[in-house]
Parts: sequence; structure tokens; C-alpha cells
Amino acid sequence: MSASANFAKKLLLLFFLGSFTLLFGSEDYAEAIRHYEQKDYDKAFPLILKEAQKENNAAQYRLAQMYENGYGTKADLEQAMQWYKRAASRYEYMQSETSEEENTSVLSHIIKQFGNDSIQRGNEYSLAKMDTGTLETKKLLKSIMSDSFFGLQPYATNFLLPVSYGWEKPPHTYEAIHPNDVGTYPGTSSKHDKRTEVEFQLSLKKQLTYNLFGFNEYINIAYTQKVWWQRYAYSGPFRETNYLPEVFVTVSTSQNISEAVGLKGLQLGFLHESNGQEGYRSRSWNRLYATGMWQWKNLFLTTRVWYRIPEKEKSAAYYEGTLGPMGANEGGDDNPDIQNYLGYGDIKLDYLYKNSKIGLLLRNNLRLGSENKGAIELNYSYPFMDSSNTFWYIKLFKGYGESLIDYDRDVTKAAVGLSFSRGLF
Repeated sequence: MSASANFAKKLLLLFFLGSFTLLFGSEDYAEAIRHYEQKDYDKAFPLILKEAQKENNAAQYRLAQMYENGYGTKADLEQAMQWYKRAASRYEYMQSETSEEENTSVLSHIIKQFGNDSIQRGNEYSLAKMDTGTLETKKLLKSIMSDSFFGLQPYATNFLLPVSYGWEKPPHTYEAIHPNDVGTYPGTSSKHDKRTEVEFQLSLKKQLTYNLFGFNEYINIAYTQKVWWQRYAYSGPFRETNYLPEVFVTVSTSQNISEAVGLKGLQLGFLHESNGQEGYRSRSWNRLYATGMWQWKNLFLTTRVWYRIPEKEKSAAYYEGTLGPMGANEGGDDNPDIQNYLGYGDIKLDYLYKNSKIGLLLRNNLRLGSENKGAIELNYSYPFMDSSNTFWYIKLFKGYGESLIDYDRDVTKAAVGLSFSRGLF
């Protein structure tokens, strides 16, 4: 094992062990939550108020609910509204300007259609027309129309990029991958190597539990799918598809740590990544990872380190591509050198400026000289026609690991299109 691999393994272990000294939030606030859940509101109220005054976003929201409903204090809608606003404004980065006079132009009307309000009004209108029959049916329909069905939420950025241009042709005729084994893979005569293609990504997460072990932790599952579509080639095949299911635990840090160093939370998880291919085109690996999530006003930082779960290597003949069609599905590690190109972690920066979001991803294998490999990705998003959930999206990429099939190729690409969510952590 290389020095870099040993360093990454030790760093990950230290991260896991050290994290438990940082994970837990204020003990007073944890006690307040217990009182709240037991409906002992008189004891919960002063503790939640104290935490809310420390700018704890979750405490501010819960305090607003207590003022609204008269839990542990006299009902006060004015106080409730003030605390709701404080809870919402702390992390709010979508800003809008309204004029005193309503603009009734056709353009203004079109722009409004891209916001959540018009969609929500349409959902309520449709729901009112339905014969729901029972209260349970009505609740189910309402959950479907309010985008909360199954509790799914956006995870990484969801985008559709109709124009993605690569400066290097993707050499994905089979002969280009294994020149010593021509003819053993179907479709060797078809060249799906257009420089311009379509990219899209779907990414969702589901929160499974909260505070299951009493640490104010969230247990989540997530699924991300990345697709590179040769839409402009003959028959328009999917050149590459990567599948990333994962499970992770997220725990907030204490308010003192959050205010002192900006560390908002820690995430520990397991991630599988594969491309669903067979034979010599198969790529996959499994990782354990630890992530730190930081924020300083409008600057968000995600630092992640991972440890690859080892797999048994295949024969040397397999990696040379000389086994022929009968040996192409030999069991074992599809890509034993992937960490030479993707390294042992990455850093992601996001900066929010008014309605814009600028993102930067950095990755490096921490090696010297000619063995040094890495990648950099720069992206930018801006609301599409003032929409709150649709954005112009531009992405630039240079380096290794753009996709699994290309993990060992230096790729330079530029893409433009739309995104439908904005991932920060």
C-alpha cells in the first residue's frame, strides 16, 4: 500500500474517532427536545428560547411553533412570526425584489409560472375537484401534489445539460479500450464518439430516522444517477451511466463549535459506485467516507475523505484484455488503480452571491511528479426567468474521473443547460 493510501486510511480513522467528540449539540438543547417530545412544554420553553437566542436555526423554528400554539407560554402570533422570519432568513440565499405596483405584462405572467406558487395553486385547485371520499385518501393525494410523497428530497444537484462538449473524443469503440481483443464485444463497428453529447443527473435522498440513538442524528439513504447520452450520434445510445446508492448518518455539531470554527455537521457513510456494464467495460468500487460540512455566511465548504473497501484483483491477462470473450466476466476488482486517479478525498466550495451560486470541486491523488493526477470542476447557476426551482447551469471540467469509464483519461469538457435543485452539502 502506498504512503498516500496509508495517510488517507489513518486520516479517515482519526476523522471517525474524533468526530464523536464534536457530534453532539448543546446538552441543554437536547434536554429541551426531550421535554418537548414528552409535552412538558413549561420546562422546554426556556431552554429552547435560550438556544434560539444563540441563532440556532432549528431552535428558532421550534420556538416560533411554541409561540403560535401556546406551548409553554402565552400564544403570541406576533412573536411567532418574528421567530419564523429569523429561522427562515438565516440560511436564505434566494433574494427577490418586488415593486409596489403589480406588473401585469405577459412576460411577468410567464415568469411567475416558473415559481412554486403557481404550481402549488394548481395542485390545490386539482385537489379540490377530486372526490377523495375519506380523510386518509385526501391526505395521500395532498402529499403527492405537495411534492412530499415518500419524503424524497433533492440531494446532489439535479441537472439536464443538452450541450456538453468534450475537447477529446471519447474513444468508446471497443477496440480503443482493448486493442488486443477486437471483436469480443457486441457493436464494435459502431462508433459513439461524438464530442457533443447530453448529460443529466438525478439525485434524491430519503431521511429514514431522527434521534434513533439519542445523538440528534439523521440516518439517510440516497441515490444518484449520472448519464452521458450520445444523443447526436447514430441511434443515440447512452455512452455511460453511473449509479451511486449510499447510506449515511448526519449529526450536527454543538452551537459552540459551529460559532467558533464554522463546522455545522459531520457525515459518515457508505457509497457504492458502478456503471452497470459487463466484461471489460465494467467499473465499480465501494467506499466508506467521512465529511465535514462548514459554513461562513455565504461560503459553504465540504471536506470529504474516503477509504476504499478492498477487492480481490483479477488476473493480469484480464487487465491486458487478452482473455477473450470467455474470460471477460472474470470476478474481482474491475479497476484496481482507480485511487491513483481519483485520490482519497475531495473538497467542494460553494459561494452564494445574491441569486447566483458559484461552485468549485477539487480532487487530487497527493502524489508527486508525473504520477500526480487530479480534477477541477467549476459550475455556476442563476435563476431561470426568476424561478425558485429552475436555474441556468454551466459546468466546466478538467482532469480525471469525470465518469467511471473515463476514470483514467484526462478529460476537458464544457456543458450548459438547466438545473432543478441546488446542492450545498
